[in-house]
Amino acid sequence: MGTALAALGVLAFSGTFPATAFALRGFDPYFVAVGRAAVAAFAAGACLLAARAPLLPPRAHLRAYIAIALGVVFGFPLFSGLALAAGASVSHAAVVVGLLPAATAVTAVLRAGERPRPLFWVASAAGAAAVTAFTLVRGGGRPSAADLLMLAALVCAAVGYTEGGRLARHTPGWRVISYALVIAAPVTVPLAVVLGSVVPHRVTADALAGFAYVSLVSMFLGFVPWYAGLARGGIARAGQTQLLQPLLALVLAWWLLAERLDLITLAGALAVLVCVALTQRAR
Repeated sequence: MGTALAALGVLAFSGTFPATAFALRGFDPYFVAVGRAAVAAFAAGACLLAARAPLLPPRAHLRAYIAIALGVVFGFPLFSGLALAAGASVSHAAVVVGLLPAATAVTAVLRAGERPRPLFWVASAAGAAAVTAFTLVRGGGRPSAADLLMLAALVCAAVGYTEGGRLARHTPGWRVISYALVIAAPVTVPLAVVLGSVVPHRVTADALAGFAYVSLVSMFLGFVPWYAGLARGGIARAGQTQLLQPLLALVLAWWLLAERLDLITLAGALAVLVCVALTQRAR
């Protein structure tokens, strides 16, 4: 059951990069990053009120919720959006973020105090080397600014996933992400209002659809089954479903954005897939 729930979350997250690309056609990347969190905060608050649950998390876990907010409410949306705005294609970003399962596993190891076998570290290093080689080939011998932004997004997501998975062991997954969104609302809502009024926009149907998806699905609804799956199936085991995310994102980039999938991109995705699979197996 845990793996199935996590897979449902991965399916929702796989549309994040294509939807962000659509949203950026009409909106500023900073507005997309902050605005999606602000919209999701209202949805989360409404759900908490409807369930008659407290609007704020227990003080004992406040630091963990702040870490989730910094990781997946602020960090990942901002850095990934800026990477796409800086010129990274959706397929390119999907390959780089393919290291996310391994990064999440490393974070879980550090937080849980586990001691994996040497194969775990060898495979993690090989995956990092594969992504580095891919970015260097694409960047003509050096990583681009978009690559560095994607790596920052990857680290932020790994921290947010791990902390959320830990909290979801004793708190329903939908409340975990709801609390993270609500405690971030005093920052995201005013910033979204200011950016919405001062930054020029070119509102189109596809931009609105993309913004709606990243706000309600990527930022809120996708985390409900994802955190529940991590809690029930374990961060290591259920996290293996993330292996599907880069491949699904590549297919969506080809289908929705007509991006060409060349051999270098497919080879990079496959290399990361194999390395991350070995890290999960080694755990």
